Amino acid sequence: MVKLPTAADTPRPHPSDHLHWLTAVREGWRGDFLAVIAGAILPLAFAPFDLFPLAVLAPALFFWLWLDLTPRRAWRRGYWFGLGMFGAGVNWVFVSMYEFGGVSMGLSLFLTIVFVLFLALFPALLGYCLARFCNGGALSSVLSLALVYPAGWVLFEWIRGWFLTGFPWLNLGYSQLASPLAGLAPVVGVYGVSLATALSAGWLLLLVTARHARARLAWGAALLVLWGGAALLNTLSWTQPAGAPLRVTLLQGDIPQDLKWLAEVREPTLELYTKLTEQHWDSQLIVWPESALPEMYDQAEAFIDDLAEKARAHNSELLVGVLYTDAATGRYYNSVVSVGDHRQFYYKHHLVPFTEYLPMQSLLGGIVDFMQVPMSDFSKGAAKQAPLAVAGQKAGISICYEDAFGEEVIRALPEATLLVNVSNDAWFGHSIAPQQHLQIAQMRALETGRPLLRATNTGLTAIVDERGRLKSEAPQFKVAALTGEIQPRQGMTPYARVGNVLVVSLIVVMLAGAALFARRRRG
Repeated sequence: MVKLPTAADTPRPHPSDHLHWLTAVREGWRGDFLAVIAGAILPLAFAPFDLFPLAVLAPALFFWLWLDLTPRRAWRRGYWFGLGMFGAGVNWVFVSMYEFGGVSMGLSLFLTIVFVLFLALFPALLGYCLARFCNGGALSSVLSLALVYPAGWVLFEWIRGWFLTGFPWLNLGYSQLASPLAGLAPVVGVYGVSLATALSAGWLLLLVTARHARARLAWGAALLVLWGGAALLNTLSWTQPAGAPLRVTLLQGDIPQDLKWLAEVREPTLELYTKLTEQHWDSQLIVWPESALPEMYDQAEAFIDDLAEKARAHNSELLVGVLYTDAATGRYYNSVVSVGDHRQFYYKHHLVPFTEYLPMQSLLGGIVDFMQVPMSDFSKGAAKQAPLAVAGQKAGISICYEDAFGEEVIRALPEATLLVNVSNDAWFGHSIAPQQHLQIAQMRALETGRPLLRATNTGLTAIVDERGRLKSEAPQFKVAALTGEIQPRQGMTPYARVGNVLVVSLIVVMLAGAALFARRRRG
């Protein structure tokens, strides 16, 4: 008796079956080499290059390289991609450690390599999981590319954003500030924009590799609906004006990081910031950068009292970055103090590991001492702190790295009518990190529908409107006072109401639905 073939016996079509001449390119070392290239070109989608289409094209190429691999090979190819991506995109940590951190060249190079090797584990582990989940025959390549690969990508972005305090650099969504997909940010935040970008990569690959015109038309229509819908959302205004426009000045002292804390530089620094301030008493709010005062708060209190008196006389207020010591506990904080009618403090909550504090100190303390890595030992401020009342408005404060965490920034809402970020990006020197950091700050303004003031020591100091657009920007590595008007805003964007819950829940539903479908096919 002849057994007729069933659907289960028929090999599932591969999206690139009709492009068989490309098959050899995907195999072996050639595929691994292309994975490195795809990873290395992805950072070009972000500032300062801003080639945002690459955030779709690079993952699309990589998704194709990932198809139909064994879990072990998918892990290896993901690792190669990660080495290219993070090796090209975040190698500026070497500058921070070697040029300004007091760490030797050899040790800085070693730690930078270790950092990149660690970050590359995330796409490697994602590749392993996707291969285990998708490549057993239960899921078609179409479903994998259309839903599972994009959802898995963003899930691992989200995990990287909180694991070991988080490192959310190079999330796909940040690259899309100038693209139509930016319209999704006030609704689903940066991870939602990442998901739309990753979906675009999968759908574009399905469009290019589709065998039939009807399929190409369907995937083209899906891309058009996604990008067109996001563009329509970009026309909506999610928040409303709160009071009259505010005249603001942001100061940039351009104090070299290697001189900043020298005793002989203290007086010139104070004189510089005092002079810049006195030239702009016509502004209602003046913002100094992170740790602008080159001494502890208690040492500078007389200077600050005098500054407050002058501010009141001119009907102006200041926000000043300063290090604060709690006399009762001996703990010290990276803080911002309001100077004028009220003396209020914001204490930095999200500290930078291995820079502002040492995680797992009992385990790592001896290693760090042996390697002679300079360390700080700041204390955390409270997770929930009230916005600072300045110039008749409420300012949600973040210090440096904190603006990389959207769910932490929205804690100041709905009370905050504007956002203020103070930073000292002198630590990054002439690398691309300051441009990447400003792009991240712009996303926070777009997500919350609030203007954002960003005062930095050496740049990039900028005024950002509620749509994440740069209104004005000071030149980098120059002494500058950036003056402009902002419109404080009130109201809540959908993202400000729910944070990352919506997009993470959507990802879970997508993956759970695919798992259920696969289980039924196996059954």
